[in-house]
Amino acid sequence: MASSRKRLFNVIALAKGLAVTFSFMFRKKPTIQYPSVKKQHAPRFHGLHELRRYSDGKERCIGCELCSSACPANAITVVGAENAPADRRSPGERYAARYEIDELRCIFCGMCEEACPTDAIVLTPRFEMADYRRGAFIYAKDRLLVPPEAGVGRPPDERPGGIPEDLGRVADIKATMDIAAGYSATNRGEILKTQRKGLAG
Repeated sequence: MASSRKRLFNVIALAKGLAVTFSFMFRKKPTIQYPSVKKQHAPRFHGLHELRRYSDGKERCIGCELCSSACPANAITVVGAENAPADRRSPGERYAARYEIDELRCIFCGMCEEACPTDAIVLTPRFEMADYRRGAFIYAKDRLLVPPEAGVGRPPDERPGGIPEDLGRVADIKATMDIAAGYSATNRGEILKTQRKGLAG
């Protein structure tokens, strides 16, 4: 009697388990068809960095090394140099002759973004950084700097103290849950909007 009751209990338990399985069989699958469909992150997601420019193509970075000082992981290396009158790289007296971020050391905290006095370094929603070589994770200035046509904001050449008029604008734009608006804060975010063929919430 006890063994038949036990068998009946096992059959009921098996039926309950199969019922759960069958209930999920006909639901829409949450699988993302990566890489043709990109994962959608919030605009404030801390992904790959980028160095921004002004609308005239000049670099925003003035080589002050504040981002390097603020970085808790010591992942940023900045070597500043003086601007030459014939070849001005930035509106200030100095520019970053060398700018490197070791993405393997970076903890993506965003303190570099907060410390920057010109909104030059920002974190973007891009998360694809996989590679087979450790050296590929050292992002130098040539990989971080946006193209000249992607520059935004009027250069502060004529403003007192050289303060950009759009200072803090990136943080304001990113402070939203609207993907279409928030991704526009950075160049890489703008590119991501065109690459997402599907939506994976």
